[in-house]
Amino acid sequence: MAGGRRREYLEAIGIDLWVPRTARTAPAPLAEAASVAPGEAAREESAADVSARWQALREEVLHCTRCPLHLTRTQGVFGVGPKRSDWLVIGEAPGAEEDRRGEPFVGAAGQLLDAMLRAIGLDRTRNVYIANVLKSRPPGNRDPKPEEVAACLPYLVRQIALLQPKIMLAVGRIAAQSLLGTDTPLGRLRGRVHYFGELNTPLVVTYHPAYLLRTPGEKRKAWEDLKFARNLYQQLTQGTVNGHRP
Repeated sequence: MAGGRRREYLEAIGIDLWVPRTARTAPAPLAEAASVAPGEAAREESAADVSARWQALREEVLHCTRCPLHLTRTQGVFGVGPKRSDWLVIGEAPGAEEDRRGEPFVGAAGQLLDAMLRAIGLDRTRNVYIANVLKSRPPGNRDPKPEEVAACLPYLVRQIALLQPKIMLAVGRIAAQSLLGTDTPLGRLRGRVHYFGELNTPLVVTYHPAYLLRTPGEKRKAWEDLKFARNLYQQLTQGTVNGHRP
């Protein structure tokens, strides 16, 4: 990423400092259809099967009636981003604008989240998937109830199984506590590597962008969290996190 563009992103999240960019490897070009080998054809069939499972899961979410929230929502908010991404960002629940548009993290908080992610080389259209713990908006943007989280969390677990991310970033107290099954304050969850689910996917915690809009003095801490997550990802892809994964 060009230096000027990175500086713009850092300024957008309220961080006035320069951080050297991390070199990234360009994706390998796709093979031409005419040169597909038998083994590649099998992989293509597998990809088609995965795509079908994504679509089936999306339809389940859009028509879900597992909890009373389906009675007050406009629509289920499934998620956005490439269906194979190393990064997964998870928030709490849709707000009013997300409920209207059917996409997580839009509006002012979404713009700030996009700026935060771009500062570490991520973009929701290219290399990060974004979802919420809850797929339906709680009335008045109230905190999710435990039974609502319990009803919706299996959808997220299935998304994770399909996505197979290398790292998860939980934004906000409720998302972090719901995923980790704890009531530990967010401040004590930051700066550590947690692990989620049967695959022990590494998980890092940071502040919700809506909170940062209300408390801009905490943006520097959020930037430290993002750098921590980026460094962890680099170690994971190089296989050097404490010498092993649990």
